[in-house]
Amino acid sequence: MGKISRDTPLVELTLRRYEKPAVSGRELVRKFCLSVGLLQPGDSRDVIVDVLYVLLQAKGRKEELHSEEVKNKVIDVRKEMKLPMLGIAASNIRRQLKRLKDLYLIETNANLYRISEFGNLNEIFEEKVESFMLSQVMSRVKEYMKRIDEEFPGQ
Repeated sequence: MGKISRDTPLVELTLRRYEKPAVSGRELVRKFCLSVGLLQPGDSRDVIVDVLYVLLQAKGRKEELHSEEVKNKVIDVRKEMKLPMLGIAASNIRRQLKRLKDLYLIETNANLYRISEFGNLNEIFEEKVESFMLSQVMSRVKEYMKRIDEEFPGQ
């Protein structure tokens, strides 16, 4: 029998539930990144947190940033918070920007990055992830369950 599907997911979505937010600033952004699977629990390479943190700060100023500006601001944040300078290479910053873009949290226009439409994360997440991505993933999971139930009928 030939291969009928690839083991590479079309979309991958990780969601985790943590306690209610009782933190602020960078730690709040870190918990969000953990909650939506952008950061793994116990991962010391957390530059994704700083990339999103910098873009959220820029949102308040309605400022779009080039990837090099994001990198420089990330370095400033990490210095200020006395964090190790891990993951700050330009190539890694671009990779983290792509991950945020793939989750529809940010967008790019002429190589400038910003939080999508300078909007609220809650609205962006509901519209793009919850209504679009999550519903597609759930629909496909249900197709698999239906097919399993047909192939392995119960009593």
